[in-house]
Amino acid sequence: MENDVPNLLLEVRDLKKYFSIKGGLLRKDTGAVRAVDDVDLSIRKGETLGLVGESGCGKTTLGRVILRLIDTTEGKVFFEGTNLLGLKKDKMRKMRRNMQMVFQDPHSSLDPRMTVKKIIGEPLVIHAITEGSELRERISELLERVGLNPDHLNRFPHEFSGGQRQRIGIARAIALNPKFIVLDEPTSSLDVSVQAKILNLLKDLQGELGLTYLFISHDLSVIKHMSNRIAVMYVGKIVEMADKDELFKEPLHPYTQALFSAVPIPDPHLEREKIILKGEVASPTNPPSGCRFNPRCQHAEEICKREEPQLTEARDGHYLACHLFK
Repeated sequence: MENDVPNLLLEVRDLKKYFSIKGGLLRKDTGAVRAVDDVDLSIRKGETLGLVGESGCGKTTLGRVILRLIDTTEGKVFFEGTNLLGLKKDKMRKMRRNMQMVFQDPHSSLDPRMTVKKIIGEPLVIHAITEGSELRERISELLERVGLNPDHLNRFPHEFSGGQRQRIGIARAIALNPKFIVLDEPTSSLDVSVQAKILNLLKDLQGELGLTYLFISHDLSVIKHMSNRIAVMYVGKIVEMADKDELFKEPLHPYTQALFSAVPIPDPHLEREKIILKGEVASPTNPPSGCRFNPRCQHAEEICKREEPQLTEARDGHYLACHLFK
């Protein structure tokens, strides 16, 4: 989509991930959940691409497929020009030093039987980066960088608060000096005051280390604060992608318009007209024909029910999958 851009770090083309549904006595395939269905997107070096959408739209699955934490069904993921999905295990293991993930739940993403030293040091040991006293020094340095006390090396995860546990997860993610990190709703389970501190930490680390982020969230205020560009996802598909300021100023897709209409305006004298969507989110197991949003769209026409819209450049740098845009 943007393969001529010189600072392109990651590009996803025609990416699909279907989960088989088994049924009957013989456990035969009876269908599939189309969690990610023909997704295209690109991320430039040093930027944050926000990925937003309702729960169950495939955001987390997309992030995990990009990192090859789960196998893909079809498509290509290019990282600095290399197709990750074509790499064998040994080469992919080396590539993983450049790509990490911070998970949504800091309670379940850290092994309760491991100390902080082992949790953060594990990737350094696996990739033979350092050992011995140098390993301890590196872990202490990482703890300080994320705002934790280096003297807590031998503590276990249950001895920390939720925000502190997420800081441990971030320290583990940056241990190998990666270029790209997928942030899967990293603050959704934290208190609001703690959320702000974690978000500011992530922005500081990005500036210091030159990191590139894919930031997954359903919280539009967080997405606006963190992102340079935003991609909007609905039932496994990207329906709109543009610069943050442009998207908030003038969303073009009816789904994006409905999402953004729910964002509160911090001014008691102003009021935004809310768009109330009818019906429920379409099922990824049996999505509607044509545009997947058409059963809920108040502007839907016959072509929307018949033909699936393709993600194309509607304006300079503004991508849209909608038949209605002229």
